[in-house]
Amino acid sequence: MERTEAGAARGESRLRLVAAAEEQAWNERHLSRPVRAPLIAAWSYRAPAVVLGCSQRPDAAISAAARAARVALVERRSGGGAVLAGPWLLGVSVVLPPDHPLVVPSVTESYRWFGEAHAAALRRAGIQCQAVRVTTARAVGRWWRSQPAGTTARWACFGALSPWEVMTAGGRKLIGMAQVRRRTGALLVSGTLLAQPDWRVLCRVVDGSAGAAAQLGERASSCEAELGRQVRPDRMARLILDALRDALGIQG
Repeated sequence: MERTEAGAARGESRLRLVAAAEEQAWNERHLSRPVRAPLIAAWSYRAPAVVLGCSQRPDAAISAAARAARVALVERRSGGGAVLAGPWLLGVSVVLPPDHPLVVPSVTESYRWFGEAHAAALRRAGIQCQAVRVTTARAVGRWWRSQPAGTTARWACFGALSPWEVMTAGGRKLIGMAQVRRRTGALLVSGTLLAQPDWRVLCRVVDGSAGAAAQLGERASSCEAELGRQVRPDRMARLILDALRDALGIQG
């Protein structure tokens, strides 16, 4: 094992300060070969970057907008909507062997333990939240789609809601999740909003305008907004990684 892999398998709670592309490279590297044991990593980002889901291909307009906004443009292999990474976001990657008990046949149900562990960690920090069940996620999704608006934010991770993602007691999204499955293993990733980003930047790069920024501001919250104070990324990372380690039965 590489040194970083050994630390992750023991449930190391170190937060890695990286460029968004480095996180994606780590994810890809660990899925490129058979996964033998659970691996966990947490990410904090040096600089802003727009991270696109696997179905969102950057065209010339998006690339030009990213250059104009002076943000990096990164593609990830997992699904989901676009994310604005930066110091306000805490990322987590979990890689599991393909035959791990938590890699169940239902892709949706595979998120359950992941979302519940995140929600438990945030509750320990004093945030009232829950991992949303399938029926709740569908109901909220229908409600969001029914709202009259000139623009829609469903292309953004925090403008849509999927089962087992984490919402506040007031119905605003705190954590987005995505997943990749291969014969070599399964990857689950999350993004926790520690603070509110400038949604206008994300909208201008991906949507070509800032029209959906207000909608994103209404649908998403952050740990700082819920607690009424600043949040240290390393402390929140430790809580989440400890909860994931407990769920996976990792000692250390």
